Amino acid sequence: MTSPEDSTQSLECVLPGDAKATARAWIAAHLNELTEWHTHIWELAEPAWREYQSQAWYVETLREAGFAVEDGSAGMPTAFCAEWSNGEGPTLLTYAEYDAVPGNSQAATTHEQPRAGLTRFAPGHTDPHSALGISTLAGLLATKHAMEVHNLGGRLKYTGEPAEKMHGSKVVHGLRGYYDDADAIVSFHPFYMLPLCNTARWDTHCGAYYSKVYSFVCDHPETWQLSSADPNSPIPASHSAARAPGANVALSQMYTASRTMLDSMLPATGGWSFSDAILTDGQATADNLPQRVARLQYSWRTPDVEMAEHVLAVLDRNATAAATMAHCAVEDRWVARSRPGRANHVLADVLYANLEQIGPPEYGPEAVEVGKEIQSAVGIEPMENPFLAATEQLIEPQEAERVLREQMPAWQRNWTSDDYVEMSHYAPLVRFYIARPTLAPTDDGHPYPSWAMNALGGIPSTITPTIETAGKTIAGTFLDLLQRPGLLADAKAEFDRRVDAEPMPPLLPENFTAPISLPWPDYTRNGSRDW
Repeated sequence: MTSPEDSTQSLECVLPGDAKATARAWIAAHLNELTEWHTHIWELAEPAWREYQSQAWYVETLREAGFAVEDGSAGMPTAFCAEWSNGEGPTLLTYAEYDAVPGNSQAATTHEQPRAGLTRFAPGHTDPHSALGISTLAGLLATKHAMEVHNLGGRLKYTGEPAEKMHGSKVVHGLRGYYDDADAIVSFHPFYMLPLCNTARWDTHCGAYYSKVYSFVCDHPETWQLSSADPNSPIPASHSAARAPGANVALSQMYTASRTMLDSMLPATGGWSFSDAILTDGQATADNLPQRVARLQYSWRTPDVEMAEHVLAVLDRNATAAATMAHCAVEDRWVARSRPGRANHVLADVLYANLEQIGPPEYGPEAVEVGKEIQSAVGIEPMENPFLAATEQLIEPQEAERVLREQMPAWQRNWTSDDYVEMSHYAPLVRFYIARPTLAPTDDGHPYPSWAMNALGGIPSTITPTIETAGKTIAGTFLDLLQRPGLLADAKAEFDRRVDAEPMPPLLPENFTAPISLPWPDYTRNGSRDW
């Protein structure tokens, strides 16, 4: 790995035709700046659909770098689409994510502590998407620099994708045609589960993901029991009158019924999951009036669309029943409805070859000391090398596939979920992972608290190796695709074969709009919530 101190020498030694070396030297020379950029986004930590400052930073930075940027693409205020062209050539696309997760505020330090001035319930970066975005930005800008130096024709496209935690934006961008002109797409995520660490996905991509908000609305409580109305009271339902059950009762019935039926929704195999969240708007105090509105979000991950549709049918029935019981109407609003992903072996081979040239992340002495301090803080005897061994090793895509399949039923074709899958239906796509800093397990299986991993994602010495390795891998892959047109032709031919063999039309209508108006959590810098 090239250090920032060696960047000047590296730039001088680049051969004129070696575009990859030029791109890698650019990243090495700008590594300190990239790390500062990451810290800025990590500290902003804005939750889904509310990433206003993070998005504004990307828009400004890309415009300063010479990109034409559409601010608020596809009607999403915290999305963007940036483009830059160096003449005739293919269009290559990658993207940024920058949403954080409520309830995970952690300072970039070696002990548990929320970020300065914030409650622990404020958002924080967990995956971290902050590193995802800065890594792809590094690869994008390094590729642009190499294209200019070596006069390589082509077009770079970079989308800002808000609300990834709810699969919110990519389905919208896809329906609006933002991926239609891409010849290839590179999708990156920091490692989050073995064996997908320092590798590319092969056959088993992410599965289906559905997310829907049910809103129970009690607009006519006065019609619940007309005979109980007090003609002498100016309030239609006086304190002693029978009141309509209201929206909170509907929500409670829906929540209880759906949790009760969980074991009956799908077979207990296939790695599917089901989660829920209450969106807290409407009734805010314990008044005696019927609650007017209550909202419940469900999200479910399944290996295929058929399974996802069965869960949907159960939830829709439960919502109708709960609303009827509580004298409410029910409104539903899709958040996301994603198809399983498509593999592309040609692009996976190209990308992994570049990763092999660069090598896995390496953690220097400063990072090792950070890891030891965190181990000590959680009551673990510090290890000589505190990091998970796999984070500093490569694993070939085919071997990662073999290990992954050992954990799955033979019939299951997809595993877990991420909204990059929607992009894979518009153009050839490769999905790859680079290690994020992860502490090694102990002999007795002592678990690490979530704050420890979150902190490692914000400490410069531990997260910079992820950014450097991923950025160089993306740049190398892009430059191969720009200079070797046969690769793109082969990737497109494979993509077409897969589409013809298994057509999968979009699951939402073309005019679908992002649910930005729902009361998603919006934490201000002082730790309060403001909608």
